Amino acid sequence: MYPKLIYSSKKFFFVLIFVAFFSCNNDKNQQAPPLKVKVIKLIQKQVPIYQTYVGQVFGYKDIPIRARVDGYLMGIHFKEGGRVKKGQLLYSIDPQPYQAKVAESMGQLAKAKTELVRADNELKRIQPLADMNAVSQSDLDAAKAEYDAAQASVEAAEANLRLTKINLSYTRIKSPISGLIGKSEAKEGEYVGKSPNPVILNTVSRIDTILVEFFITEAEYLRFFRKISKYKIPEYDKDNNLELILADGSVHDYKGKINFINRNVDPKTGAILVQASFPNPKRLIRPGQYAKVKALVDIADSALIVPQRCVKELQGQYSVFIVNQENKIENRQIAVSGFYQDYYIVSSGLRANEKVVFEGIQKLVPDMAVLPEIVKFNTQSPNK
Repeated sequence: MYPKLIYSSKKFFFVLIFVAFFSCNNDKNQQAPPLKVKVIKLIQKQVPIYQTYVGQVFGYKDIPIRARVDGYLMGIHFKEGGRVKKGQLLYSIDPQPYQAKVAESMGQLAKAKTELVRADNELKRIQPLADMNAVSQSDLDAAKAEYDAAQASVEAAEANLRLTKINLSYTRIKSPISGLIGKSEAKEGEYVGKSPNPVILNTVSRIDTILVEFFITEAEYLRFFRKISKYKIPEYDKDNNLELILADGSVHDYKGKINFINRNVDPKTGAILVQASFPNPKRLIRPGQYAKVKALVDIADSALIVPQRCVKELQGQYSVFIVNQENKIENRQIAVSGFYQDYYIVSSGLRANEKVVFEGIQKLVPDMAVLPEIVKFNTQSPNK
């Protein structure tokens, strides 16, 4: 009985060894082949380098509408948010107090003129008598002084009348330009023109052309103008060379130009103000918006560029997958100095002719064996 049991145990042991060996060999035969990945070879070329700056939009003219006299607001004669024409009546303030002042000034003028006539008659009466020595020289001098004082009183009364008429005209507030008007800061019946009540009632903006103000650093300013001098950048020989990128990522239809660069660098921030203008015939862009100004700031002689779709970005850190000489995946940290079309310009981390993974990045891990397939990247940028 025991010899048979020992024989059966040995037979079972050899079967287990055979099965294990066969399974291992079968796993080796069924091991998946390396994954095929599309890669591109990095190239170097001369490329323009663009930089974007966040700017604020202003109207070509933003004119505040002020209450230059105080009083109760009697009427609003425009539609808020609509277009107004130069000279159009916008607001009317209660004119009665100013009409009364005009009437009072007219009375004072009439009184001064009457006094002037009396003084003139008196001088005309005394002058012949003084010529005949019928009156003293002091009487003549007094008559002349009285006439001069009366004449000055008339001039002062006329000036006061002009002032009261001007103040009366200020009760009818008209638009200084044609443009777009905003929301009224005061309503009918409010007392306006003195703090804390509204003094600035509204703003009218001309927006067929808009202004964008942004800041560049002192170092950028110096580098920018040195490059213009060195390369004679053709874009800056033209009037319009700036692009405006709107809040939704779209690019404004019209290019702009630099109007001026401020005379000084702000010592507190180390930045200098730049103002650019852009045509806005469709009046799409409104004052107060924020937009990005895209400007050519440099020309790189031998720039290393990589398609943006190859690059992973996390919290300001950029990385790519490359296929090394052993055909294995390697994760490489890179530094980006700018962009060109739909490429990033790489300042460090990569070398020319290295193979960067173009598609299927999500499936890859470092040290993974792959079969690289070199493909050509066709830019999708409209500015090829």
